[in-house]
Amino acid sequence: MLHVLGKASSINVRKVLWTCAELGLSFERENWGNGFRPTDSPEFLALNPNAMVPVLVDGDYVLWESNTICRYLAARYGAGRLLPVEAAHRARVEQWMDWQATELNNAWRYAFMALVRASSDHRDATQVATSVAQWNRHMGMLDRQLECTGAFVAGADFSLADVVLGLSVNRWLMTPIKRPALRAVESYMARLRDRPAYLEFCSNGIP
Repeated sequence: MLHVLGKASSINVRKVLWTCAELGLSFERENWGNGFRPTDSPEFLALNPNAMVPVLVDGDYVLWESNTICRYLAARYGAGRLLPVEAAHRARVEQWMDWQATELNNAWRYAFMALVRASSDHRDATQVATSVAQWNRHMGMLDRQLECTGAFVAGADFSLADVVLGLSVNRWLMTPIKRPALRAVESYMARLRDRPAYLEFCSNGIP
């Protein structure tokens, strides 16, 4: 039995839960994080010194970093589903996963913390506006990629790139900002709605 440590509202935990659902993997989830058991406790730090969720426990194997956990699950249990075996196709999926974790996340962070989390450390209006502009610019990049594929982020088939970026697009749509009309992104999200795991772990009212 897989054990996923982290609260269900965390976007990074939801990546892992969505991946498990797509692969048909059974798991047990334990609530850790803000409002639940503290991640700075010695027990949790022994599993992840970063004191962040999620953490995956697979038997004696412990792993942290959400995108890495998703890759591990697909590589070990997916038999080519979600993460291609062939090197070039796999690299394309991982390219967009890494882009989500670095470029896209860095673009939205200030605006999201200010407008959704109401963080007292994120009250500079100029920085909020800059973050929104960068966020929209990156979403435009994703829109152009989806125009090229006509289907999913890395190509014709649903992959891990769609798990991590589907959640990111959902966050963009749920944050109170002015957004450009992105037709390919809109069509993409309609395609994702056909997946039961998307409805459970992404389009569930949580940004």
